[in-house]
Amino acid sequence: MSGSKTLIYEKSDQVAYVTLNRPQALNVYNTQMRDDLYEVLNAIKDDPEVRVAILKGAGEKAFCAGADLIEFLTAPSPVVARRVRFGRNVWSLLFSIPQPLIAVVHGYVLGSGMEIALCCDIRIASEDAKFGLPEVGLGIIPAAGGTQTLPRAIGTSRALELLLINRWIDGQEAYRIGLVNKVVPRSELLRTAEEMAEKIASYHPMAVRNAKQAVARGLDLPLTEGLELEKRLAAEVAFVTRRRPKSP
Repeated sequence: MSGSKTLIYEKSDQVAYVTLNRPQALNVYNTQMRDDLYEVLNAIKDDPEVRVAILKGAGEKAFCAGADLIEFLTAPSPVVARRVRFGRNVWSLLFSIPQPLIAVVHGYVLGSGMEIALCCDIRIASEDAKFGLPEVGLGIIPAAGGTQTLPRAIGTSRALELLLINRWIDGQEAYRIGLVNKVVPRSELLRTAEEMAEKIASYHPMAVRNAKQAVARGLDLPLTEGLELEKRLAAEVAFVTRRRPKSP
């Protein structure tokens, strides 16, 4: 999106790249970034050429060091704030993206930055990454899904420890407790994500999307209903792939 003020959006073959681009402010999430991200994510969602997306942060110090609390906690009025929130619900939009999302994180991954990463399907961290949810220490609580996504990723007890005592963890510990899928040296971070994205993009897009949907939706269903969902989604893929014309 050439008009974006806080993001860089690029496409290479079947991979989309979204870069949080406020490095002078540690890529802190503000209202302009919210609006830009909402626009870009909708573009990805509706683009049949995009098979996987990579989210990353510009600069050397941070993926995203949290939200601009001065902006978000001083809304002009509750009515306006509520209307804007529902009109630009980035967090629900992230969960609705059918393509796999890979978060590539380094440096500070705090507050909303950690919540953005948790909304992605796969997380790859550099060894220097620092994860934390400091909201309770500031007299608030995470309000972009952190209280729900974190325990699903690492378990209730570990999630409450990070939330309630504002303990930050590094990339190696994040990997050990299951918060990230891989931890690599900073120099290998993007290359590792791109290799994974290219692998995903090489597969049949409907198989990839339906597999993601089966896992995401199935987590909220009883096992018997989840198995029925899997059966329906598998049948859809089989029907489409059987109809594909064979290569000469």
